[in-house]
Amino acid sequence: MLPQDTSSLALEYLRLWEAHGLDFLEGLTNKKDSIEALLNSAPVETQRVESLESIREELGDCRRCGLCEARKQIVFGQGNPKARLMFVGEGPGADEDEQGLAFVGQSGQLLTKILEAMKTAREEVFIANIVKCRPPGNRMPEPAEVEQCLPFLQRQVRSVSPQVIVALGSTAASTLLGTSQSLSTLRGKPQPLPWLPDVMVVPTFHPAYLLRTPDAKRLVWEDMKMVLQLLGSST
Repeated sequence: MLPQDTSSLALEYLRLWEAHGLDFLEGLTNKKDSIEALLNSAPVETQRVESLESIREELGDCRRCGLCEARKQIVFGQGNPKARLMFVGEGPGADEDEQGLAFVGQSGQLLTKILEAMKTAREEVFIANIVKCRPPGNRMPEPAEVEQCLPFLQRQVRSVSPQVIVALGSTAASTLLGTSQSLSTLRGKPQPLPWLPDVMVVPTFHPAYLLRTPDAKRLVWEDMKMVLQLLGSST
């Protein structure tokens, strides 16, 4: 049944139209019940949620940008298809390109340690990147490359429907949030994902940066505590 105020509001509109000589339910004795029957019989449109498998199938042997020329494997991302927590990095590195899995090199090992400190297993989260093929020499992805890959990531996010996304590094943070602000400006301030506002984005430093700058690990842990709070967990 529809809420009481819904059918009542519809009845008020019909009375207003009647006052102007328009009676859409002429001849019916109980117009309120007729309105409820009419509204409750209306089909409810639901949005079909894609599976990760169907998204991967459509991605295929992707040749949509120049990154396909030098890659060894597409790194689609992996993990729990219904994870509450998702991590998104910039792009695959050499180890990821070899194995076809996200965050399996030194940065991935450090990410695993961060997850362990959060009392979370890798299998519980979903891990992906802004682009799915390794940029040559681990350079930053170019805008045209991101443009081709981002729609697939967006579909993955909608499929997984996480509560929180951790954006690892400036490329991931700026791309997800659609901003040119620096990572130092963005981190420490969880923001809703612009195109899916029920999902909160927590920008933080990429594990590769932590390998070069160990002192920043303290800041990342502060960010992970915010993640746990958003998830309703305790440290």
